[in-house]
Amino acid sequence: MIAIDIISDGLFAAVAAMGFGSISDPPMRAFPYIAILAAAGHAARYCLMNFLGVDIVTASLVAAFIIGTGSVFFGRKVFCPMTVLYIPALLPMVPGTYAYKTVFSLIMFFHEISSPTKGNEYLQEMIYNGAVSFSVLFMLAVGATIPVFLLRERANSMTRGSEFI
Repeated sequence: MIAIDIISDGLFAAVAAMGFGSISDPPMRAFPYIAILAAAGHAARYCLMNFLGVDIVTASLVAAFIIGTGSVFFGRKVFCPMTVLYIPALLPMVPGTYAYKTVFSLIMFFHEISSPTKGNEYLQEMIYNGAVSFSVLFMLAVGATIPVFLLRERANSMTRGSEFI
């Protein structure tokens, strides 16, 4: 049952990533790698959060690092920049629920401004959800970018022919 949950999480992330990827019109040869990266990253985050008790921010950093590293290696094989691979793979990990709750709490805060007790509750909710949303987005960017610095030679030469390496 656990394996099914992990596989289905990765599969849904792969489908979503291919949908996001289709918007930016990458080469067709990139789609399988976008799906693999999204599935691996999202499944890793799922496992870290559900089985090891890691928070969503740290799990997102690790997952983004996996996606970023994979995009450096797959980018060479697909002969396209790593951003073509990792941006669509990261998008299913954007914390939409937290962002929605942030905006909802903001609206409710202004709606309940006459009631200090309710207003404070909504303000606290807005700050918490906004902080989580921002932190996850920041860690997704950092985690996907770290491999560029760690694997600089490989990342900078992935779209060039072998005569430039």
